[in-house]
Amino acid sequence: MFYSKSFIFTYKEIPAEAKIASHQLMLRSSLIKKISSGVYAYLPLGLRVLNKVREIIREEMNKLGAEELSLSVLQPLSIWKKSKRDALLGKVIISFTNRHKKQMVLGPTHEEIITDLVAQRINSYKNLPLILYQIQTKFRDEIRPRYGVIRTCEFTMKDAYSFDKDDAGLAENYEKMKIAYQNIFSRCGLSHCEMKEADSGIMGGRLSHEFVIYLNSGEEIELGHIFKLGTKYSEVFGANYSDEQGRQRPIVMGCYGIGVDRIIAGCIEKNHDEKGIIWPFSLTPYDVLIIPLDYREKRIVSYVDSLLQELGNQKIEVLVDDRSESAGIKFNDADLIGIPLRIVIGKKNFAQGKVEISLRRGGRIVCNKAEVVERVLGILKGS
Repeated sequence: MFYSKSFIFTYKEIPAEAKIASHQLMLRSSLIKKISSGVYAYLPLGLRVLNKVREIIREEMNKLGAEELSLSVLQPLSIWKKSKRDALLGKVIISFTNRHKKQMVLGPTHEEIITDLVAQRINSYKNLPLILYQIQTKFRDEIRPRYGVIRTCEFTMKDAYSFDKDDAGLAENYEKMKIAYQNIFSRCGLSHCEMKEADSGIMGGRLSHEFVIYLNSGEEIELGHIFKLGTKYSEVFGANYSDEQGRQRPIVMGCYGIGVDRIIAGCIEKNHDEKGIIWPFSLTPYDVLIIPLDYREKRIVSYVDSLLQELGNQKIEVLVDDRSESAGIKFNDADLIGIPLRIVIGKKNFAQGKVEISLRRGGRIVCNKAEVVERVLGILKGS
């Protein structure tokens, strides 16, 4: 991708509404755009990061043998009345009456829908255990949206649900999820994420744990929450199975949520400096940023084309800053958007057959231009 043809716009000013680093930097680097209070659009740079988080989550869920599905955003209010959670959530639920005079809601979560689905299909112990998950948009009419994508009215969540014969099966899946969550957060640059026992709130159940990080302000941000639901929902929706003796028993459930947008914000909170974002290699929107300081020079253009060809062959995603801007502007923007690995092609170095490779976190080398691809691959392999 060439910067001049991209939808990347950067801003020096700190938005007055943004009180924490992640919110400020996501707006300034055009990862997101505010549409309304608590509602944000992901722009191309931000969507690339979001997709990388989603893929990490998918990989870790799939390792557990979980199956992905996609449940409807629109839900009948009647299913919430059946569980009586409509009253618990109150005005947080975004609801409306459709043209057929049926009351509907935009799903704030999916325990009711998934339990009703499983109740209609699982009827034997032979079908258990089972883990289903989705990565999907949720809606909640938050009374006080704040901190950018950390607390919003529209957000992306990974919600997984386990279905077991008994408490022992639930305990086993619960422990597996703990490990999977730690893997996810570690891979997303959040290895210091803390797990602690928590209040189950409106979700109910017997036990829950939350995964949190702490902002520089000292406030605590929840990235994930897992619950031992037991038979709370299966009893309401008739999600039963026949055991080995033919007796009907309620399915024992667990629920496991991750705030996908919050992972991005949390990563920035823990990986930035006064100049901008410092992406870990796992989440960076592009693997490599090439900064030619004089892109009018034909030899430099030809060399950049060759780098794009060779790196592309290795499935390396590259952004080329081909703009006719000063070196200062290019470096400032590079610091702000935070791509971790840079290839800087200066006129003087290039005339001597040299190119600079630098890391956003610090450190640089000058090497022969013929060695650049090999050096870059070595850095990426070790990241």
